[in-house]
Amino acid sequence: MNTERLQKLLKFLDEDPNDPFTLYAIALEYTALEKEKAKFYFEQLLQSHDQYLPTYYHAGQFYAENGDLSTAKDILEKGIQLARKQSEEQTEKELSNSLQNLLFEED
Repeated sequence: MNTERLQKLLKFLDEDPNDPFTLYAIALEYTALEKEKAKFYFEQLLQSHDQYLPTYYHAGQFYAENGDLSTAKDILEKGIQLARKQSEEQTEKELSNSLQNLLFEED
């Protein structure tokens, strides 16, 4: 985690608390060291900015890496549906591959 970058992002969030990119960037910064804070920001994104497609891959990975496979699968499946809706074929493939890897590891 880069504390200087995190401080800048938190300042941006104060200035515009509804910017999904800032929330996303903060969640990514926290994933390595402060899991609960990362989870908080991912959940905020998934609830308040459910159309922000970049969230789904990293949130799915985060939950999978932290042992919540059921939530990870749900997130990835929702991301696949959203990618289809937004005609984002490359993102749909990436999310599908991630889901398949998760299902394979689960077996």
